[in-house]
Amino acid sequence: MAILGTIDRLGRLMSRWKRDTGANVAVMFAIALVPIIGSIGCSIDYSMATRIKAKLQSASDSASVASISVNSAGYTAAMAMTTNGSVSAGVTEATNIFNGNVSSFANSYTSLGVTSTVTKTGSKLSSSVQFSANVPVTFMQLFGYQNLNVTGVSSSTTTLPLYLDFYLTLDVSGSMGLPSTTAEAQRMQSISPDNYRQYPTGCTLACHFSPQNSACTDSGTQGYPTNNYCLGYAISRVSQSGYKGLLTTKASNPMGVQLPSSIVSGLPNSLYSNLATVANCPTDGTDACIQLRLDAVGYAVNQLFTTANKTEKVTNQFRIGLYPFIRYLYSYFPLTSSINGSTTNPSTINYAAANLATLLDTNINTDLGSGGTHIDTALSSVNTLITSVGDGSATNNTLPYVFLVTDGAQDPQVKGVPNGSWSGSNHATTIDPATSCTPLKNRGIIISVLYIPYQTINPVNTSFAGDEDDYANWNIPNIPTSLKNCASPGFFYTANTPADISAALNTMFNHAVAEARITN
Repeated sequence: MAILGTIDRLGRLMSRWKRDTGANVAVMFAIALVPIIGSIGCSIDYSMATRIKAKLQSASDSASVASISVNSAGYTAAMAMTTNGSVSAGVTEATNIFNGNVSSFANSYTSLGVTSTVTKTGSKLSSSVQFSANVPVTFMQLFGYQNLNVTGVSSSTTTLPLYLDFYLTLDVSGSMGLPSTTAEAQRMQSISPDNYRQYPTGCTLACHFSPQNSACTDSGTQGYPTNNYCLGYAISRVSQSGYKGLLTTKASNPMGVQLPSSIVSGLPNSLYSNLATVANCPTDGTDACIQLRLDAVGYAVNQLFTTANKTEKVTNQFRIGLYPFIRYLYSYFPLTSSINGSTTNPSTINYAAANLATLLDTNINTDLGSGGTHIDTALSSVNTLITSVGDGSATNNTLPYVFLVTDGAQDPQVKGVPNGSWSGSNHATTIDPATSCTPLKNRGIIISVLYIPYQTINPVNTSFAGDEDDYANWNIPNIPTSLKNCASPGFFYTANTPADISAALNTMFNHAVAEARITN
């Protein structure tokens, strides 16, 4: 009986426990609370670690970018390197920038490690900043963790400015001594006696030869006696009103005027002693001078210097040289990075450019030779002059460009220097790009051509010099195609006016800089 009573009481207790669910929920909640709290704690710890990693990543990003930015120590050091390799100044700068950025929250992490690399490869500069750190945890210690390890890396790359050499190959033959505009030509024609009987509209071509030239003799060609001196160039360097003031009426002369005999006998110095002269004529339409084509080119070259100085990203990035030619190529002002001088200082390339017109064919300059226009010889000489073709990544690995400025009329004739006789054909033709230009392009040298159109001779004197006028005129339609085929693709330009010449040379320079960055 006792046993049965005990069993009955136990059954009632079990039935009662079964009906009472309140205690069951509490126990189950208590059992579930442990993992819930652990999960929330882990999330808090993980979120903290994620925030710290984001801050470290941001510091890494800033360091990798800043260490190779323009004017940074790494950038400057890389530009000065002549070989590829690690840039130690950039490594130091990247690490210092990273450490400086993370110092403000240094109590949020432990065991910080950072590895920086900055490397120059050709014209590419790359930076990498890699980090590792431990972020202390709180809740995760319940599961045996003391820290969460976070890592990251940031990489940046930039293209370095390239070191470029510009060989300005400049036509200074007779036709480049023509006035720069139609209006300037009319001013010259109205007062120049050179070759007047054969060309009553005024000297048409190469009227600047001096001191002696067959086209400028007193016996039968000039408008009045000039002691056999070609006055075209001399007149272009003095005040136009002043020159006209010196002329006296002489009805028996074709022009109806002439200079006083006292001036004629001492030309050209006698003219210069009576009138103030200019070394160059940078603008057209002024009383002080008549602007010639080479004056306009010289002014444009100085504008190119200004553009280059403004474009320069690092010291001595650009070197420019002036290489005029007639029969021979002349190293008038060899490559220099000093292109920010004064046009009044004879020691500067700026002065040399401004005074290009002084190199016009005088028949006595042995450096340039005399006679026709030997463009093919000039390009061949430039090819020899450029001893190496680099990729522009260093000062000893420069990338060369050839800027050819010409009217494109190839003339193989030769005149002995000094004051010698003429030889060879004087019938104008064009260059052969295959022999003149392709050898340069095959070496990876870009040729940029500025064509200053050859002007039609009118009127034509068929009896003069074997009808060279007609041959010159017939040749004009062939010139653009020959020069375009000479130029590297996309590097052919045409300029008709002084303003066009300046704009074109600046465009040629900017095109070269942009093209160099794309291809390297």
